[in-house]
Amino acid sequence: MVFPEPLASLMSGRERRALGDVFGLTRFGVNLTRLAPGSISAARHFHSLQDEFLYVLEGTPSLVTNGGEVLLGPGMCVGFKAGTGDAHHLVNRSGVDVLYLEIGDRTSDDSVTYPDDDIALVAGAEGRWSITHKDGSSY
Repeated sequence: MVFPEPLASLMSGRERRALGDVFGLTRFGVNLTRLAPGSISAARHFHSLQDEFLYVLEGTPSLVTNGGEVLLGPGMCVGFKAGTGDAHHLVNRSGVDVLYLEIGDRTSDDSVTYPDDDIALVAGAEGRWSITHKDGSSY
């Protein structure tokens, strides 16, 4: 998926390897994600139907949620239950790469809310995401 600007530039330091796809997994996804210094995992967001789980392997990302910011380290994990409205993302404020696992289900008809940005995502029945402005107009 290609995000519009300015989000694309903010995520340019993110490299994601879809490990679950390699094995043909269809009910949940597993991504190995690397964040370069100064980059973000995504715009701060929450899902309506899909749960998310993150496990830090290397580095010290800052987790930003509705409740504030906390520094994570290797071996730490965090989960986000769908539908709670707790918008979140990781920010790499350090001088070294961050490596983590992302695990999430692949529930169709999910929507993603980005409270800080004018973007909306909706997953169709085939799992393809459509990107619009919050008012539903296309980019």
